[in-house]
Order: sequence, then C-alpha cells, then structure tokens
Amino acid sequence: MTGGDHGRGNLSEANDAADAVLPAADAKVPAYSWYALFVLVLVYVLNFIDRQILSILANDIKADLGVDDAYLGFLYGTAFAIFYALFGIPLGKLADSWKRVRLMSIGLSLWSVMTAVSGFAKNGAMLTGARIGVGIGEATASPSAYSLISDWFPARLRATALAIYSSGLYFGGGISLLIGGLIKDGWNEAYPGGGPFGLVGWQAAFVAVGLPGLFLAAWVLTLREPVRGAIDGMPTPEDPKPFRGFFDELLQIIPPLTVLGALRRGPAALALNLGGAAFFAGLALLMNHFVYAGPGMIIPAVSDQWTLLGIGYYAVFSWASALWSRDKPTFRLTWGSPAFLATILGYGTVSFVSYAGSFFSAPYGERRFDIDAAEIGFLLGAPAAVAGFLGVILGGRIADWLFERTPAGRIYVIIFGLLTPVPVYWITFTTDSQPVFYIFAALGNLLAASALGAAAATSQSLVLPRMRGVATATFFLATTLYGLALGPFLAGWISAGYQGAAEQGQGISLGVRSIMWAIPFGLACLIAAIRLVPRAMATMVARAKDAGEDSLTPA
Repeated sequence: MTGGDHGRGNLSEANDAADAVLPAADAKVPAYSWYALFVLVLVYVLNFIDRQILSILANDIKADLGVDDAYLGFLYGTAFAIFYALFGIPLGKLADSWKRVRLMSIGLSLWSVMTAVSGFAKNGAMLTGARIGVGIGEATASPSAYSLISDWFPARLRATALAIYSSGLYFGGGISLLIGGLIKDGWNEAYPGGGPFGLVGWQAAFVAVGLPGLFLAAWVLTLREPVRGAIDGMPTPEDPKPFRGFFDELLQIIPPLTVLGALRRGPAALALNLGGAAFFAGLALLMNHFVYAGPGMIIPAVSDQWTLLGIGYYAVFSWASALWSRDKPTFRLTWGSPAFLATILGYGTVSFVSYAGSFFSAPYGERRFDIDAAEIGFLLGAPAAVAGFLGVILGGRIADWLFERTPAGRIYVIIFGLLTPVPVYWITFTTDSQPVFYIFAALGNLLAASALGAAAATSQSLVLPRMRGVATATFFLATTLYGLALGPFLAGWISAGYQGAAEQGQGISLGVRSIMWAIPFGLACLIAAIRLVPRAMATMVARAKDAGEDSLTPA
C-alpha cells in the first residue's frame, strides 16, 4: 500500500468509526460523553486544588521562608505560568496528534508528584523548582481536554460543555482554600514543633493534596479516545508519527533549542530569532534594574520575574515565527487572525485581574480581619466554589443562547465578565466589614467566571479540528503569560513596596486595585472582536485553504 493509499485507508476507517460511535451534530449527545466530561471535571478540580492551595498557605510560607508578597505573586504566577505556557505549546501539538487520554494521565501523574514534592521544600528555590514541575505537568490538561470535549460534543453545546469542564477551576480553587486551611491548622495544632519528616502545616497540605492525583490518573486511562473531528463531519486520520511534531515543537519554543530550530529554517530565520532574543534580553535587563521610590512606596527590582518573563516572551516569539514557516494554515487561523488575537487578549485581561483577586483574597482576609486559615478557608472557599461554578455554567449557557442568535453573541458574555467584577473587587479589598468581604469575594468569582466558557468556545470555533490543541495552547498563552504571569506578580510587587500598615492588608488592597488599569485595553480588544469574529468564522475554511490546508480535500 502506498503512502497515499495508507492515508485514505486511515480516513476511511475514521469515517466508519465516527458513524459507529458518534451522533450527527444535531442528534442527542450520548451518555458516555457526559460521563467522560465528569471525569475531566474531576481532573480540572484537582488541577486547581494543586495550583490554588498556595493562596491559603501564603502567609505561613512567607513567614517560614522569609519571602515577601512580590515573591508570592511570582511563585503563584510567573514561576508556574512560564513553564505552563511554554510546554503547553509542544504538548498542545502532541494533543493534536497522539492519544489525548494517555497524555492527560501522564501529565496528571507528574503534577501530582510535584505538588507533593512542594511539601518538602526548605527554601524559596526548592519551592520554585517544584512549582515549575507542577506547571509542566498541568500543561497537558487543557489542550487535551478542550480537544476531547470538542470531539464529544457538537458545536451547539460546546460552550456549555467547556463551561462545565471549566467549573472545575472554581470548585478546585474553593476546595483548595477549605482543605488547605483545615490541614494546615490541624497539623500545626497536632504537631506544634513539626510532625513526621519535620513537616509543618503548609508542607503537609501540599503532600496531602498531591498524592490522590495518582489514583485519578489511573481512572483517566480508562476513558475511550473519540475520533478526531468526526462530530463536525471532518474526521481526521491518526498521525502515524505523533511524536515527531512534538519534538519539532520543542525546538521552536524551549530556549536554547530555539536557536537550533531557527538554524534549521535558514539564515534569515536565525537572524530574526537572534534579533528577538536580543530585544527581549535587553528589555528584561532594563526591568531588572527598575526601582520605584515614591510617596509611601519603595518598589524594588525583582530580577527573577523579568528574566523568566523575558525568556517566556522570547520563546513565544520563536514559536510563532516557526509556526508561520512550518504550518501556515494554523498560523493564519491563530496568530494571523485579528479575531482570534482580539478574543484571547480580551479574555486574558479578565484573567489578569481575576487571578490577582482570587490569589490574594485569602492572605488579605487573614491580615485585614485577623482570622485563622481554617475559618477563612471555609467562609471564603465554599462560597467562592459555588459562585464560580454558577458563573461559568450560566455564562456558558447564555453564551450558547446568544451564539444561536448572532455569531458575535459569545463576545458580549466575555465583555460582561470583564467589566462587572471591577466595582466588586474594589469593594472586596476596601471594606471594613467581614461579611461584606466574604459576599463580594464570592460575587467577584461569579461574575469573572461567566466569561470563560464563551472565550474558550470562541477560540475553538475559529480553527479547524486538527488545530484545536494548538489553538487551546495559544489561548492559554494569553491567560498565563499575560494574565497569570503579570496580574498576581504586579499586585504583590506593589504590596511589597507599600510602606504603610502592611500587616492589615493595606498593601495587598492597593496592589489588587492598582492593576485595574488593564481593563480599557481588554475592552478595546473585545469591541473589535464583535466585528471580527463573525467574519473570521464565515471565512475560516477558505482562509485555511488559501494558506495551503490539504486536510479538507476529499479522499
């Protein structure tokens, strides 16, 4: 059999399998799709327990390791986000070519082990290294999950299904505060001088939430892999060499391998790559020496933050440049699409503010109202989980309802999630009333959560099925290298430089409120997306073919 015959055979088999196990796009969704979605939600819950538990442990880590709020923002944001984002690209490519279920199970095992390892950290460097491992492991989850969900659910229900999956973010974030506070305070009470292995409360909490992920990873392995693209009438044959693309992607985005990747593409590509490296290195060097001294504030330079961020932005520049030369159709529908960029940057601004608000709410409440971690974990975590769940589900349903009436309908939901939390966060971090603090913290979660399903579904609707993993990874670049890597750090950076009554949380209050300057930028992006997205959806296939796409050619 020739190579061409082999490709047609795979495509025929994919079509036959699709007819056997998947319904037409307007048919009833099978029960197995909902069961599989439930398992993915559990994975995402654990994902955010392992990620967000740092919030309730922050004050103890600060005291034990002798670090400040800027480091806490760096640890939660940049140290995690850079590696989560960079490895998300090659892992997103692998999700587009390999077994997504298997990839997710491996990643879940890795980040669970590294979360447990965080509990044995004795200094900031060790904890940073463990968090980097968590970021790499978690980078497998959403590219795989978004791609799987898009093959389990038709377009008319995709925002709802993605919103249900994304609810794990809020359940996990809320549960992390609850169980993190209980474990930390309970352990410290039982072992005032340190328990087994010399662990104190915050360390025991990391170990306790990390190990269960190994059991969930085994459950994930039992899920059936759906036929890629079949539910949209575009079944895609399996890639006979799935890891080739993954390793090629590593050469394009992981420094210093990026130089070798550019060299393979020719002298012009190498010169462009080295020019980009020099630009971002110079920018990082400039920021490394930035110190602000003003009334009541001394904001110091933080070299780790800007060095890592410079590496991250250079890596993304390298990858985008390589994508243009290696896969023009995918580049055309992502980086080359103003609609796609406007959507992900608009939602990235939602993340910029909400990540800072959600991370610093627990440390702020502890300092401002002088309450213990177990109490704030319950009164802040449980309502936040419920509110986030309601927000993401309602937002997803409304987004689908509006999408059926206008192609730009989902964008209006993202705008709602960008604007409405602003006054709520302001009250949360300025009120003198403890009940008002709890109520508005939960309300902020609900409002910000409403945008996620709409943004995720929009990003998926702008690319072909074979591009969904890469599109998801690109979508998460905005939420991580923009939202997560900058929002929490900048809030903590400003808090660390505040010379007032920091023990009462005034520094955190100022830090969180000060980053809302980004809102007008996000709003401008989303207003542009209202006009751009419908046109991009209507011309998607034509633009892909113009760029050389051949996967749409009938066998």
